[in-house]
Amino acid sequence: MTIRLFQDDAALRAVAARVVASGPAGVVLDRTVFYARAGGQPGDFGVLRWDGGDMAVADTIKGEADAILHVPAADAPLPPVGATVEAVLDWTRRLAHMRMHTSLHLLCAVLPGAAVTGGQIGADKSRLDFDLSEAPAKDAIETGLNALIAADHPVSVEWVDESVLDSNPGLVRTLSVKPPRGTGRLRLVRIGDGNTPVDLQPCGGTHVARTGEIGAVRVVKIENKGRQNRRVVVALAE
Repeated sequence: MTIRLFQDDAALRAVAARVVASGPAGVVLDRTVFYARAGGQPGDFGVLRWDGGDMAVADTIKGEADAILHVPAADAPLPPVGATVEAVLDWTRRLAHMRMHTSLHLLCAVLPGAAVTGGQIGADKSRLDFDLSEAPAKDAIETGLNALIAADHPVSVEWVDESVLDSNPGLVRTLSVKPPRGTGRLRLVRIGDGNTPVDLQPCGGTHVARTGEIGAVRVVKIENKGRQNRRVVVALAE
């Protein structure tokens, strides 16, 4: 198992780690700051550095038995098993994903009660698909999003017993992807304080610490993707 340091501290940019396995399919570390592709969020890029070499990381994906694979770029040297490496993120790209991911959670808050049917996070623009019969007003969505961002709400992570989903199934906004069960724990991302947060959802991804870190966003377009499916595409304004 790879310890996922990003789950409790998404602001970590680098960490010293030990190589557990190494091969063309990927390098497994005992712990990492690299997010593995999942839930619509891309895997991280970056570099592994060790005494005598470095390996560019071209993607990060899930491996077997809770391992995370740091996928080497073409022709990159591989670190030896047992070596200590410094795992360093491409922070500019990761931060863009964090800003966009949190903005998508706020988008859910702007459209309360609308179930999410799909989504994709990018560094420049991202999208969510909603189970809606009518397209929401583009200007109203953009105004609502930027108001929540400007309010600079805190964003925090909490771990709860997974049985909370049995008593409160409405926490899950996505129809296409359900939170994994069987570990006994569930990771929730909370935006806002108190008993009435702006948004509270199960999520394994990385987020900024406050909504003000997102900066202004634009609603690029709203598309009809079926009789009951509306796609909202957002982008960072800067």
